[in-house]
Amino acid sequence: MSQLLDKAKNFVTEKINDMAKPEASVSDVDFKRVSKDSMEYLVKVAVRNPYSTPIPICEIDYSFKSASREIASGTIPDPGSLKAKDTTMVDVPVKVPYSILMSLARDIGADWDIDYQLDLRLIIDLPVIGNFTIPLSHKGEVKLPSLSTMFA
Repeated sequence: MSQLLDKAKNFVTEKINDMAKPEASVSDVDFKRVSKDSMEYLVKVAVRNPYSTPIPICEIDYSFKSASREIASGTIPDPGSLKAKDTTMVDVPVKVPYSILMSLARDIGADWDIDYQLDLRLIIDLPVIGNFTIPLSHKGEVKLPSLSTMFA
């Protein structure tokens, strides 16, 4: 009886591994706005849903790092759903406090940008399977705003 159960588990696991799964990629990281205590960047994530039904996103966890230090992190609960058989753009706002930017002065001073690594985890609810995590890591550089872009 246990052999039959093991064979059934292996069969289901094999079928699930062969199924198409949602995929994600970072399409853009841009300056959004300045507040009295932080700068906000907007990360645009393209998520492709191969299924013929919309899929709810349970949450998004993110970590924004520069110079091997975490400068921002957070969780976005219930950011919406993925469109069926389509690519959905998901916006992830990232607030970076000024106090942390000042500690990165050496990196910023040379070319007025921040070299970063962004780690994202999109947790989606797949029918039958349950919660499924799409891990995503992206490296790049983002320019700091000049006075003209802050007041434009």
